[in-house]
Amino acid sequence: MALNEARAWLIGYDIAEPKRLKKIHEYLKKIAIPVQYSLFFTESSARDIDKLSKVLAAAINPKHDDIRIYLLPLHTDIVYYGKRILPEGLLLLEANPNLASWSLLRK
Repeated sequence: MALNEARAWLIGYDIAEPKRLKKIHEYLKKIAIPVQYSLFFTESSARDIDKLSKVLAAAINPKHDDIRIYLLPLHTDIVYYGKRILPEGLLLLEANPNLASWSLLRK
C-alpha cells in the first residue's frame, strides 16, 4: 500500500478518564465519521494514520486507556443492525482529502 493511498480505517477507543475521553472524542469527530460513541470510520492514507496514531498516543494514559486502529479490506461488506449511522435517504458520497468534511447525497 502506498503511503499516500487513501484506504478505509476503523478507530476504536476505551478511555478511562472522562476528561481524556471527551478530548479524544471531540478530536476524532473533526477528522472521522462517528459510527458509534467510541468507534469512528475514516478514509485516510497510511501516512495520515501514522500521524494520527502519534497524536492519539501522546493524548492517552497507556496504563489505563486503549486505542486501536484497523485497516479495512478493500472490498468490505458492511452489515448493521439497529440505529443507522445516517438518516434514511442519505448516502455518504466522498471524503474530502483533508479529512475535515464529508459530502452527503440524498437518494
